[in-house]
Amino acid sequence: MNDQQDSRSSDEDSVRNDIEAAVFRRLLEHLDSNKQVQNIELMNLANFCRNCLSKWYVAAAEDRGLSVDYEAARERVYGMPYSEWKSQHQTEATPEQLAQFQAQQ
Repeated sequence: MNDQQDSRSSDEDSVRNDIEAAVFRRLLEHLDSNKQVQNIELMNLANFCRNCLSKWYVAAAEDRGLSVDYEAARERVYGMPYSEWKSQHQTEATPEQLAQFQAQQ
Protein backbone atom coordinates (compact mmCIF):
# COMPACT_ATOMS: atom_id res chain seq x y z
CA MET A 1 0.00 0.00 0.00
CA ASN A 2 1.38 3.40 -0.87
CA ASP A 3 1.09 6.69 1.04
CA GLN A 4 -1.88 7.84 -1.04
CA GLN A 5 -3.80 4.64 -0.26
CA ASP A 6 -2.89 4.94 3.44
CA SER A 7 -4.19 8.51 3.48
CA ARG A 8 -7.41 7.51 1.72
CA SER A 9 -7.95 4.66 4.18
CA SER A 10 -7.34 7.02 7.09
CA ASP A 11 -9.80 9.55 5.61
CA GLU A 12 -12.39 6.79 5.15
CA ASP A 13 -11.89 5.67 8.76
CA SER A 14 -12.31 9.25 9.95
CA VAL A 15 -15.52 9.69 7.96
CA ARG A 16 -16.86 6.36 9.21
CA ASN A 17 -16.07 7.37 12.81
CA ASP A 18 -17.81 10.72 12.30
CA ILE A 19 -20.90 8.96 10.91
CA GLU A 20 -20.95 6.43 13.74
CA ALA A 21 -20.62 9.22 16.32
CA ALA A 22 -23.52 11.06 14.67
CA VAL A 23 -25.63 7.90 14.76
CA PHE A 24 -24.85 7.46 18.47
CA ARG A 25 -25.87 11.06 19.17
CA ARG A 26 -29.07 10.50 17.16
CA LEU A 27 -29.82 7.35 19.17
CA LEU A 28 -29.39 9.28 22.42
CA GLU A 29 -31.67 12.05 21.10
CA HIS A 30 -34.25 9.45 20.10
CA LEU A 31 -34.17 7.82 23.52
CA ASP A 32 -34.38 11.24 25.15
CA SER A 33 -37.44 12.06 23.04
CA ASN A 34 -39.05 8.79 24.13
CA LYS A 35 -38.56 8.79 27.87
CA GLN A 36 -41.81 6.86 28.25
CA VAL A 37 -39.99 3.81 26.86
CA GLN A 38 -38.77 2.05 29.95
CA ASN A 39 -35.45 0.25 30.23
CA ILE A 40 -37.21 -3.03 31.05
CA GLU A 41 -39.12 -2.72 27.76
CA LEU A 42 -35.89 -2.11 25.86
CA MET A 43 -34.27 -5.11 27.56
CA ASN A 44 -37.24 -7.36 26.81
CA LEU A 45 -37.49 -6.28 23.17
CA ALA A 46 -33.91 -5.55 22.15
CA ASN A 47 -31.74 -7.07 24.91
CA PHE A 48 -30.13 -3.70 25.69
CA CYS A 49 -31.12 -0.52 27.50
CA ARG A 50 -29.79 2.88 28.45
CA ASN A 51 -27.69 1.34 31.21
CA CYS A 52 -26.12 -1.04 28.68
CA LEU A 53 -25.21 1.95 26.50
CA SER A 54 -23.60 3.55 29.54
CA LYS A 55 -21.55 0.43 30.21
CA TRP A 56 -20.51 0.23 26.55
CA TYR A 57 -19.46 3.89 26.73
CA VAL A 58 -17.21 3.14 29.72
CA ALA A 59 -15.77 0.06 27.99
CA ALA A 60 -15.05 1.98 24.77
CA ALA A 61 -13.24 4.66 26.75
CA GLU A 62 -11.21 2.02 28.58
CA ASP A 63 -10.31 0.40 25.23
CA ARG A 64 -8.74 3.74 24.34
CA GLY A 65 -6.84 4.05 27.61
CA LEU A 66 -9.28 6.57 29.10
CA SER A 67 -11.14 6.39 32.37
CA VAL A 68 -14.82 7.36 32.35
CA ASP A 69 -16.84 6.99 35.53
CA TYR A 70 -19.99 4.88 35.07
CA GLU A 71 -22.20 7.59 36.58
CA ALA A 72 -20.69 10.16 34.19
CA ALA A 73 -21.42 7.80 31.30
CA ARG A 74 -24.98 7.37 32.53
CA GLU A 75 -25.41 11.14 32.67
CA ARG A 76 -24.19 11.32 29.05
CA VAL A 77 -26.69 8.66 27.97
CA TYR A 78 -29.64 9.83 30.07
CA GLY A 79 -28.99 13.54 29.53
CA MET A 80 -29.16 14.14 33.28
CA PRO A 81 -28.04 12.40 36.45
CA TYR A 82 -29.52 8.91 36.58
CA SER A 83 -31.19 9.51 39.95
CA GLU A 84 -33.01 12.50 38.48
CA TRP A 85 -34.09 10.56 35.36
CA LYS A 86 -35.23 7.65 37.51
CA SER A 87 -37.38 9.81 39.79
CA GLN A 88 -38.90 11.74 36.87
CA HIS A 89 -39.36 9.05 34.21
CA GLN A 90 -38.95 5.51 35.48
CA THR A 91 -42.04 3.54 36.35
CA GLU A 92 -42.27 0.33 38.33
CA ALA A 93 -41.83 -2.73 36.14
CA THR A 94 -44.90 -4.91 35.94
CA PRO A 95 -44.79 -8.53 37.11
CA GLU A 96 -45.21 -9.56 33.45
CA GLN A 97 -42.23 -7.44 32.37
CA LEU A 98 -40.08 -8.85 35.14
CA ALA A 99 -41.11 -12.42 34.30
CA GLN A 100 -40.26 -11.88 30.63
CA PHE A 101 -36.90 -10.40 31.61
CA GLN A 102 -36.12 -13.33 33.91
CA ALA A 103 -37.13 -15.85 31.23
CA GLN A 104 -34.66 -14.25 28.80
CA GLN A 105 -31.72 -14.43 31.22
